[in-house]
Amino acid sequence: MKTRVANLDACHENDGYEKFEQSIRKSMKAFGDVPLFQTNVNDLWDLYLTNIPKDSRQYYNCNACRKFIERYGGLVTISPGGETHSVMWQGDDVPGMFKASVEAMRQAIGKAKVTGVFLSKDELLGTPVTGEWTHMHAILPSAFQERLHTVDEVMAEKTADFILLKKSMRAYPVEAINQALLLLRADALYRSEKVLGVAEWFKLLHDACHGKNGKLRDNIIWRAVALAPPGYCHLKNTVIGTMLDDIVSGMSLDDVAHRFATKMHPLQYQRPQAAPSEGSIDKAERIVAKLGIERSLVRRFARLDEVQAVWRPIEKPIDEKEGVFSHLVPKGKTTIQKYAPTVTITWKKFAETVLPDALYMEVLVPSHGKFMAILTAEHMDAPPIIQWDCQEHRNPCSWYCYNNGSYARDWGISEGWQNVTAICLYPSMWQDGYDHQGTGALFIIEGARDSEKNCGNALFPEFLKADLREIRSVISAYSKQAEIRGYENASACGIYYERATVRVKSKLGTVVYKIDRWD
Repeated sequence: MKTRVANLDACHENDGYEKFEQSIRKSMKAFGDVPLFQTNVNDLWDLYLTNIPKDSRQYYNCNACRKFIERYGGLVTISPGGETHSVMWQGDDVPGMFKASVEAMRQAIGKAKVTGVFLSKDELLGTPVTGEWTHMHAILPSAFQERLHTVDEVMAEKTADFILLKKSMRAYPVEAINQALLLLRADALYRSEKVLGVAEWFKLLHDACHGKNGKLRDNIIWRAVALAPPGYCHLKNTVIGTMLDDIVSGMSLDDVAHRFATKMHPLQYQRPQAAPSEGSIDKAERIVAKLGIERSLVRRFARLDEVQAVWRPIEKPIDEKEGVFSHLVPKGKTTIQKYAPTVTITWKKFAETVLPDALYMEVLVPSHGKFMAILTAEHMDAPPIIQWDCQEHRNPCSWYCYNNGSYARDWGISEGWQNVTAICLYPSMWQDGYDHQGTGALFIIEGARDSEKNCGNALFPEFLKADLREIRSVISAYSKQAEIRGYENASACGIYYERATVRVKSKLGTVVYKIDRWD
């Protein structure tokens, strides 16, 4: 087969082929970093070649260009409404000789069916040059970055996700998801924030598919599969799926809420209930080695200086008088009461109106409560494994508490007023995007430190990155037997804000606040 050459014959010098190549790259670039999809379109090469003027066809009969068109020519993007758009064959700047070819290919692609998500580990699609000859090619805005699996494996997984999601759309009508959302948004269900995100995502998918049938509906689902966070397509295997099963079966809302609470119990949710198999352990060993995360599994107690605090104590003003007789009122002066009545307040209002002016703070520690500790990575140079941790913005911190609470004495402190050395939010709240982990604040208490050293290192599956999902049973088993390091330097422990009573000193005086809810 003859191949077009760079040193064009005189009769082809002005055919605009160089501009045609540029239009292909420009068309790809115009779509930006959006999901791409394969189609079942056939005979694109024939459509391209036969629509070129007959006397020029053999000149453009090129092996490299044929491979490009056959491999990538049928790629499309999908709009939110389900319409497909050819990735390569767009633009009004296509030279005249190739307009008919482009239009014929575009029409054929428009009639084709989407068959899968397209991924490539190569940024460059096609072969730009062989010797002195140039060929069709394009640049992917974002190449495939999967660490554990091959391109083919991930594309096959996306196809399986599509099949599962279509089944879920049929099994769970929009009325069921509306009922679920009514319960979840009303805070009527225990730990509802853990599944609210996937429920809202599924509702949006139902809304997008409303009134759409056949190919358009399938395309909308394909687009959802490509954009879905990890695990969202597997509704049948999740807590929200079983909740929808309960609703569809006609179960009472009280029973739905009770069963949901049981499944969301901290010792049940995403926690493997059986020891991992030998095969699972072998697989986990290979994955850990491939990712280089063995050292990432080692955790230690965080120090106070390592937490992202929303409040820390402010140094006392230098004119503040202290001493054994400082409480006495000199002759000729009157006493001004610096204490105010106890104020009931939400956390949100407390953070916005009280914290900015707070100089010192004490928290009223109960004998038994929700005491917590902040953990971090022992080896900061090890790869991130926590969801909200990444190489560009390191945040390896996580937290733990005991399911039924614990005693103050077990944390080295006594009940009563204790100094607060800082207040921080859950580490997952230190940056946006992790609302499903819930909301909460920790009052870090001076001298607080967990005395229990044999309860594992708190590598909870719900905190781990998605690519560790398939080995979570092994990591969970490992975590139960691991030890948290850095006990001697632990200084980021305290009590959860829930129904906290705090005594705050500002320049205006001292006020006791009872925080009774988040907002």
